[in-house]
Amino acid sequence: MKKILFCMSFLVACFVLPAMASTKATYSGKLTQYVDPFIGTAAHGHTFPGATLPFGMIQLSPDNGTAGWDWCSGYNYNDNQIAGFSHTHLSGTGIGDLADISVMPTNKPILAENFKEKDPFQNFYRSTFNHSNETAHPGYYQVMLMDDHINAELTSTLRVGFHRYTFSNPKNKSIIFDLGFHINWDAPTETCIQIKSKTVIVGYRYSKGWASSQKVYFAARFSKPFSKYQSFFAETNGDESKGTYTKGVFSFDEHSGKQIIVKVAISSASIDGALKELDSDSNEWNFDQVVAKADDAWNAQLSKFAVETPDKDQKTIFYTALYHSLIAPNTYSDINGEYKGYKNTVKKTDGYTKYTVLSLWDTFRALNPLLTISNPQMVNDLVKSMLDQYDETGLLPVWELEGNETNCMIGYNAIPVITDAIIKGIGDFDREKAYKAMLASATSGKDGLNYFKEVGYVPADKVTESASRCLEYCYDDWCIAQAAKFLGKKDDYKTYLALSQNYKNQFDPSVGFMRGRNYDGSWVSPFNPKYSKHETGVFTEGDAWQWTWFVPHDILGLADLMGGKEQMINKLDQLFTESSEIVGEDTSPDISGLIGQYAQGNEPVHHVAYMYNALGTPWKTQEKVDNIMKTLYTSKPDGICGNDDCGQMSAWYVFSAMGLYPANPVTGNYELGSPRFTKTNILTSTGKVFKIIAPEASKVNIYIQAVTLNGTPLKRTYITHKELLAGGTLNITMGPTPLK
Repeated sequence: MKKILFCMSFLVACFVLPAMASTKATYSGKLTQYVDPFIGTAAHGHTFPGATLPFGMIQLSPDNGTAGWDWCSGYNYNDNQIAGFSHTHLSGTGIGDLADISVMPTNKPILAENFKEKDPFQNFYRSTFNHSNETAHPGYYQVMLMDDHINAELTSTLRVGFHRYTFSNPKNKSIIFDLGFHINWDAPTETCIQIKSKTVIVGYRYSKGWASSQKVYFAARFSKPFSKYQSFFAETNGDESKGTYTKGVFSFDEHSGKQIIVKVAISSASIDGALKELDSDSNEWNFDQVVAKADDAWNAQLSKFAVETPDKDQKTIFYTALYHSLIAPNTYSDINGEYKGYKNTVKKTDGYTKYTVLSLWDTFRALNPLLTISNPQMVNDLVKSMLDQYDETGLLPVWELEGNETNCMIGYNAIPVITDAIIKGIGDFDREKAYKAMLASATSGKDGLNYFKEVGYVPADKVTESASRCLEYCYDDWCIAQAAKFLGKKDDYKTYLALSQNYKNQFDPSVGFMRGRNYDGSWVSPFNPKYSKHETGVFTEGDAWQWTWFVPHDILGLADLMGGKEQMINKLDQLFTESSEIVGEDTSPDISGLIGQYAQGNEPVHHVAYMYNALGTPWKTQEKVDNIMKTLYTSKPDGICGNDDCGQMSAWYVFSAMGLYPANPVTGNYELGSPRFTKTNILTSTGKVFKIIAPEASKVNIYIQAVTLNGTPLKRTYITHKELLAGGTLNITMGPTPLK
């Protein structure tokens, strides 16, 4: 029966599609032509294909209406149903939340028995779809809803989502606002729809999930007046419907034609903020103009990194990775500069943009350094946003989401981001206040920090993920030491530099790995470097093979622990050739993208291939980095080998494909790797262009033979941030054999 229904739907779609072709938006096809938003939507990439702007508040995207880890973004490429189009989404995370203000067009009859109060997945009104009738490019998404033969198109401005629905049947047209829709961890707590007129509605959705208290206020305008309104699972008082799972259905008579456009603005602070944003829009109902402006906004960002290669597939992988690197953090302050604070009160910025979705454990490694090159003003506002949280809570963010601290992941990785900004001279944020905030996070005593300072490591019998926490604290404290040195705080510099050496107390020379250690000093036994226990073991989302290397601030010190440079090089080699078996009954699903025991699909190892540079064997960095890019990044929907984690997985590729990587981001140095492009032009924030010229670069010529910077031979394996901002030319001669 299912096969028969599918065939009937397909035949109808074939007749309907030609009529819909004229409604499909066009775009300029500049650098955006190389972006494929479907990359990362399959397997464990957890990206979404919908419409958004760089760092936009709106992420208007389809939701399959399926629960599960691989639907954290609401959408997985292997699904074939759509339950609605909601306005907020997370890109590449390992936990599902958001998907606020779900909208779904339908031609089906609107009957009470077709709705179920706590059904988050809109089972009756969902529709099948086919990828052959689905398109996406930056700022635009289109799909044919096959069950109802409705062509759905989405685009967005910074804070407004635009829907354009073209119905094949002008009769029985309805648009559902389902405020009860939710995915995975999220669930609504209170929702409301208010009717302002036959074309304007407002309301809100409060929810609890990964973000323990989220508020989204919305204002929507229809291009045609609705003829009928029905609400379900809500108490209706006059023009207001309020409940936990409120569903509002707006029906349109046949005189309204085949096409309805809906504009939806949102705010975390108030309905007034959403209404003002809706009214401020100057595009009115010119959907195609909004698409064009979104395309321009993305081209402006993508063009800051202009690469040349005859391989179009490589351009697609690169520019899609760059696109994914510019989705988050997301704008959080509304048109009034207001936002929901951390204590559920409305706060207001002082002339800067407030940002949210701070996946700092992931992004401090490459994404945040990338933004210091391309968007330093945004970095300035980001630091101010983090200081907002310090003002309200007394601590810097760990993993902030929609005005909530999730305390997801380990360490206090706002610190490397702030230190990097201080040392690079970015912005006008208050340095002294920022430094005070860093010290507050480092001295909070929580999550094993009290033991870290007492015994010099984090005891496994006192705190979970102890070994990983210790290594993170060591690096974060090293960053504090660098900030202290820069700001002239000599005593603090000595104190935190000494604390950064505590990693040595977590290393067991008898086994040659970092290892769990108890409060009494004994090692956790038995020991297997391939053992993983998710969330409750001694390592975070990994094993000893992957975590032993997290000492980016003292590579030579780690080499000494291992018996010298040669022994460390041999062990690094073994990392990439060892069996990929992960042992344990509850291994972490985040361990993915394996080459030996090296796991590119998770962040702790992202600097590891570049460690060879510091050990005097840079050709091994070039070989390993090339292999990672070649085997673990593709242009297919499963082309990201693990959770993209708000763009960090993609930012690693952006840097590495250009031939650079901030292996220790706070140094301001970019290690040389293996460039994939014959020419790269980086337009810096100073307005100057830094060129990377590698004419022989190819799939075969992966090894560096010679390097000059502005005509002078470069006798080191890195360039500095200062050199990059100054503009100039890095000439790299590539060849097929390693230069030892």
